Amino acid sequence: MKLISLLFVGAVLIYASTMDDALNAFKAKEYKKAMKLYAQEAEQNNSKAQNALSYLYFNGLGTQKDVEKGRYWLTQAALQADSVAQYDMAMMYLGGYNFDQDYKQALFWLERSSDLGNRDAQYNLALMYYQGDGVDINVTKTALYLEQSAKQGHQKAKQLVGRIYMQILDFDKAIEWLNINADEGDAEAIYLLSEIYCSKGNYSESQKYKERAIELNYPEAESLTCKEALDNKASEKSK
Repeated sequence: MKLISLLFVGAVLIYASTMDDALNAFKAKEYKKAMKLYAQEAEQNNSKAQNALSYLYFNGLGTQKDVEKGRYWLTQAALQADSVAQYDMAMMYLGGYNFDQDYKQALFWLERSSDLGNRDAQYNLALMYYQGDGVDINVTKTALYLEQSAKQGHQKAKQLVGRIYMQILDFDKAIEWLNINADEGDAEAIYLLSEIYCSKGNYSESQKYKERAIELNYPEAESLTCKEALDNKASEKSK
């Protein structure tokens, strides 16, 4: 058992060394060397090496450009549940780059990558459902995928998710995310919070956020009139 363990550790160290050497060669623009090292690991079913090899073939680095070989190695990596390769392939299908444009294939691979927690895949999947690219428009799914991506720190998803929840009238979720945006100085988010609290009849909160939006020179803030809330407040004073 001890011998087996030592052999395993040795194999891991060799693998790590080869991948490090390949990456260093790539960074040094020694593409032929990188190609040789990545090909060596790709043949051993290393998905990261397969993905890197596909990039070299697609771009003709260290070898002649060969789109077919690029597709082959990228697909091999994606089939091994490599979320980065799945995302890369999805975006190629989406944009018609290296693969013929195919929204269904883009959707399929974005879903696979998203299921593995790839935040970029989750974000772009949200966009597909929002825009109806190859799929029926579903703003609820847009919100769910944006939230998954936002929770992993995707900045654009963080910025959009509260606004999308506002569109589907989930104001509790909208408030949660818009407050995060507001804390980061997002003037529009602050204004939208004022609108939400106005619609909920909470004048004091609405006014607080309206004043913050005005301070940040948000153009629509001055004209926001919370009429229903003002009427309610006046009614309460007259009692």
